[in-house]
Amino acid sequence: MSLHPTLQPYADAWTHSIEAISELVSPLVEGEWNRRTPCPGWSVRDVVSHVIGLDCEMLGDPRPIHTLPRDLFHVTNEHQRYMEMQVDVRRHHTAPEMTSELEYTIIRRNRQLRNESRDPGTKVRGPLGSEITLEEAMRNHAFDVWAHEQDLRHSLGRPGNLDSPGAHIARDVLLAALPEVIANKAEAPRSSAIVLDVHGPVEFLRTVRVDIQGRGTVETAPALGPAATLSLDWETYVRLACGRVTADAVADRIKTEGDPALTAAILRNFQVTQ
Repeated sequence: MSLHPTLQPYADAWTHSIEAISELVSPLVEGEWNRRTPCPGWSVRDVVSHVIGLDCEMLGDPRPIHTLPRDLFHVTNEHQRYMEMQVDVRRHHTAPEMTSELEYTIIRRNRQLRNESRDPGTKVRGPLGSEITLEEAMRNHAFDVWAHEQDLRHSLGRPGNLDSPGAHIARDVLLAALPEVIANKAEAPRSSAIVLDVHGPVEFLRTVRVDIQGRGTVETAPALGPAATLSLDWETYVRLACGRVTADAVADRIKTEGDPALTAAILRNFQVTQ
């Protein structure tokens, strides 16, 4: 048996992103590991620690037994506390310790993927003790690792891979969250359509239709007379949706048409990651 065809794109995306991260951080000197990243409260070391922790969870390793300090201002809810454990336990690790653990974790994960024969619907451990399918876990993981590759690139001044396999997984994950953003959080009018026009390395035009019951769906068909249209580049879309920037900070990169109150509400609720 080998990896199910449904899961192969997620494995390929993870491989591409994790190897890029390893290449980015391997030559860093000790001080560069302390650079700030777009993730609140996290340095380069912290982001790499998080990525290592994510892969350790995919491997089924036990979570660290560790008490978080009380002065972590960026930790404000249980999900963040859960994610912070893998980060804080490595905060005093040296550059060689970080790169060695990253390389060893990549070797272990590659071995796991080579031997992975489970069905995509198999239930596995998710965050905070939840259960999700193997397919969901691998899709979310591929997205997370690519997003953190972009965080590291931003901090280190090494842009790239905005159109890599992980970028296309990220597009699908972020688009799936749009109905919640537009129909529920932004409370777009019923029986309306909102268009997103994204350009750059990953291009797409999508319509979110809100039906008479207030339910939103994403369609590829263009809308005539939409209630609002948002046009922006792919990198800005990702940084907004992942909560790395506010709409005000990148207002010059976003073009809006239609109901100004609606577009403001959409942009105010655009973040879909925790």
